[in-house]
Amino acid sequence: MTLAPVMTADELNAFLDAEFPQINAGGRYYSVISVTPGEAELRLDPDQSHIRPGGTISGPTLFSLADLASYAVILAHVGPVALAVTTNLNINFLRKPQVAPIVGTARLLKLGKRLAVVDTTMHPAAGSELVAQATATYSIPPR
Repeated sequence: MTLAPVMTADELNAFLDAEFPQINAGGRYYSVISVTPGEAELRLDPDQSHIRPGGTISGPTLFSLADLASYAVILAHVGPVALAVTTNLNINFLRKPQVAPIVGTARLLKLGKRLAVVDTTMHPAAGSELVAQATATYSIPPR
């Protein structure tokens, strides 16, 4: 699928800061780091609130990264539509992530008029071994 993005990483970060300031309340935890045709990369810089007992990044934190990355790649290609919503998200936790920055790479599998399907892989910023993978479906409101 070859799609041209209509929003840059900086524009997406500004949109998320304005529309969803709660995701970075207390610090910059989630950042869009790049947008390319059909793809967006986000970075999670975890703090103590993202860690579960056992010294690992919590499942809900990785779920949030997958959901946010899916949302970002869709918006990057359709524009700032705040009311696009998750209708389904399945996640597979593959390995115990160390407490370190995580990169989520979201790829559009389908971008239709009403639905989008996204595959997101997550790995340490300093490595390539996957820690989680998710598939999300989003409903896109009519323009």
